[in-house]
Amino acid sequence: MASVVGDRLRLVVKVLGSLVVDEVGQATRLRRRARQDGRPPAEAGDAPAGAPAEPGAGAAGAEQRRAKAVRQALESLGPFYVKLGQILSTRPDMVPQSIRDELQNLHDQVDIQPFSVFEPVLARDLGPDWKLRFDDVHTVAPLGAASLAQVYRVTLPGGRPAVVKIQRPGIREGVLADMALMRRASRIVARVAPRFNEVIDIEAMLGSVFDAMEPELDFTGEAHNMDEAREHIRPFRSLEVPRVLHAGPRVLVQSLAAGTSVRHIERGHFTDSERIEIGKDLLRFMYHGYFVHRFFHADPHAGNVFAAPGAPATVIDWGMVGRLDRRTSLQLLPLFMTLAQNDGAGLAQHWAEMGRMTPWSNMPAFTADMAAFVPKVSHLSLEDLNFGVSLTTVLAKATKRGIGSPPAVSLLGKSFANLDGSVRCLAPEITLPEVFQGEVPKILFALGREFLGRNQFARNTMEAMLAAVTSPEQVRGVLADIANRQFALNIHEPRTTAAMGGQRPTRPSGGLLALGALAVLLSRRRSR
Repeated sequence: MASVVGDRLRLVVKVLGSLVVDEVGQATRLRRRARQDGRPPAEAGDAPAGAPAEPGAGAAGAEQRRAKAVRQALESLGPFYVKLGQILSTRPDMVPQSIRDELQNLHDQVDIQPFSVFEPVLARDLGPDWKLRFDDVHTVAPLGAASLAQVYRVTLPGGRPAVVKIQRPGIREGVLADMALMRRASRIVARVAPRFNEVIDIEAMLGSVFDAMEPELDFTGEAHNMDEAREHIRPFRSLEVPRVLHAGPRVLVQSLAAGTSVRHIERGHFTDSERIEIGKDLLRFMYHGYFVHRFFHADPHAGNVFAAPGAPATVIDWGMVGRLDRRTSLQLLPLFMTLAQNDGAGLAQHWAEMGRMTPWSNMPAFTADMAAFVPKVSHLSLEDLNFGVSLTTVLAKATKRGIGSPPAVSLLGKSFANLDGSVRCLAPEITLPEVFQGEVPKILFALGREFLGRNQFARNTMEAMLAAVTSPEQVRGVLADIANRQFALNIHEPRTTAAMGGQRPTRPSGGLLALGALAVLLSRRRSR
């Protein structure tokens, strides 16, 4: 592994060094042209008066060249850096607009390798007689080519169509080496730029991305994700997840998704009610993933959603998923609600609670930013609103005001942005806040059932007992109210950080919430 890391380090240094040399060379040429034309260096990129403008000339042209060079460098470094570039394309707080626009092209720029390259992988995972497992393999062209694998159509014994996903040879070792390098780099950033790292915790952000990518390096993990997703998707009748037919570390055989990706569908082939229902179900399913199951597809772009008239749409490629802890998920829900309810100040408050405050945080300015921004987007349909872009706008404003964001926000931003694009391909007339508000009662009901479930109730009871030790007077008063069947839980609006002298906003204690649940149960039992 050490030798692989060393090889990758040399390659990364070579590619990035070449990028720096090109940048320095471009700056030198601009300065030379400035001296020749007698113009300031800042104007050297502009064409001389009376001369025809060259394609890509000027400051805009220089920005485009730089952005293209960055994308090409990431592509040349391999799949890990392609994934990292896709994440960075949703981070306006870290990457300028021109480069983010170019990094969007990383979704489609993947070299296709011949099938012969993958035959040793099939023999290693399925055995030397792997050909006997299929009646036919369509080897001429893959159904799909991703940064880590290629997918081929196969026919199983008996004539059943399926697909086989095969990992690119040697890709796992290279990606693990890249992860090790990036961990080292993130620690260096933390040491040399502590102020930047306090707002954007690079190591934590990368950790969430690495965790999400693990199943892509071992397809048994992806198969487990598909089985879990299939259980969660059952209530949404217009959607389905492929069935796993075989899962090995580097080879995955699954059922064939009907139709074509929604990126290429003809809307006229679907009834309006059919495509709108698929779009709404996709949103509902993802909402439940974010807030209830805390398990979500991290890459639901249009190429990963297949649809055919008269059949359920299929959500494929479960190699990259996100998982949220309970606290982050519960804090994310009111964040969505404030956007749907056109509450900019509330969105700012919940974002601050979900993230972290720094000594230089400016909460009043962030609140003003959100109060100006949210009314512009809260009423829009998906024809006019890109929620992923809206989320990254909030992220950029928060970073500018010194408010750190949770590590999971990078993966969430990627998921939101891709989800927007997929639903827009199907039904751009859908209004996102309207669908969300319609789903909120079901989400709250599911959370309530979880809160009162046996295991969670035991935890809530323990929190109540701890609260009793730390605040006996308060608890005695609450228990007295319960005994009299008169219980009211007052949750005051949390004060802003500025009003609290720089401390974090207050939240109701878990103990009080646990006692609230206890009160509900006692009331129900007495009424029986």
